[in-house]
Amino acid sequence: MEHPENDELYKGLKVNKGVAGVPVINPYLKKRPQRKEYTPSEFVEGILQGNITILSQAVTLVESARPEHQQLAQEIIEKCLPHAGNSVRIGITGVPGAGKSTSIDTFGMYLIGEGRKLAVLAIDPSSERSKGSILGDKTRMEELAREKNAFIRPSPAAGSLGGVARKTRETIVLCEAAGFDTVFVETVGVGQSETAVHSMVDFFLLIQLAGTGDELQGIKRGIMEMADGIIINKADGDNLEKARLAASQFRSALHLFPLADSGWVPQVLTYSGYYKSGIREIWKMIDEYTAFTRQNGYFDHRRNEQSKYWMYESINETLRNTFYNNPAVAAMLKTTEQQVLNNEISSFVAAKRMMELFLENIH
Repeated sequence: MEHPENDELYKGLKVNKGVAGVPVINPYLKKRPQRKEYTPSEFVEGILQGNITILSQAVTLVESARPEHQQLAQEIIEKCLPHAGNSVRIGITGVPGAGKSTSIDTFGMYLIGEGRKLAVLAIDPSSERSKGSILGDKTRMEELAREKNAFIRPSPAAGSLGGVARKTRETIVLCEAAGFDTVFVETVGVGQSETAVHSMVDFFLLIQLAGTGDELQGIKRGIMEMADGIIINKADGDNLEKARLAASQFRSALHLFPLADSGWVPQVLTYSGYYKSGIREIWKMIDEYTAFTRQNGYFDHRRNEQSKYWMYESINETLRNTFYNNPAVAAMLKTTEQQVLNNEISSFVAAKRMMELFLENIH
């Protein structure tokens, strides 16, 4: 008997049959098709045809830490290299809140209106605690995010800025091979990332605000020296005179610096990202710089120097990864670290011992 409660002994009490168990998985849910696995040649073919989906997947491989993905990514990059190098690479930096993302949206729409194809690579700040990133640049580039001739790719800094910068440089190669003739690299703000970005772009643009107190406060001399052009944002309404005054102060400050190796004298311009005024003048300045440096040979010289710089950076990163991934080093690292914390040995002796152990166990 299913329910003893229905026995004659229990008259007046009736228990109905229960409902069948509900399936955990929705039976109406359609199974998502598996993403197609491409060969390196198929990746390259798709990239050269300007297929954004394949380009995005290739960039994901570049950013992956998995060895098999890295191997595939390097093969793709190598095959794309002969088709790269035909863009103008522009680094964009500025204090937080200067309007970098909004300005990129405005600049990008202007360039697309001129018939150009734009790739925006934004290094997004990562949380030191959770290592997570918001990757919200697309939300601040509303118009550009809808354009078919624009490709926006935020990358999390995730602690290793050098690693991110190297991956960004490799992404530039893929974007150029896909036919993008202008590449923007946006930094997280005034800080360490500027040097890395400066080492992979042709023109370095510094965005600054007026009316925020001492106009030169917070801008490091090193960043001022790196800038090929400085633009003062929000030059509109009541802020117009302040912007002009700030521009004058920046021009005076730039005269104190030695002339750049390119022979170019950085210009200081004002504009309004909100009202889209002064944009044409900014691009005239960048075009003038490109023509000037191509003519005197600095453009190609700088790209050669950058290639050399990234070769050494890649060597340094490979050595670092090889050291920490060595089984003997990994086994002894925590013990040695504890010895340093217990003041049993000095940091320098510990480092020497770890290096000797590494060299003994290297294959």
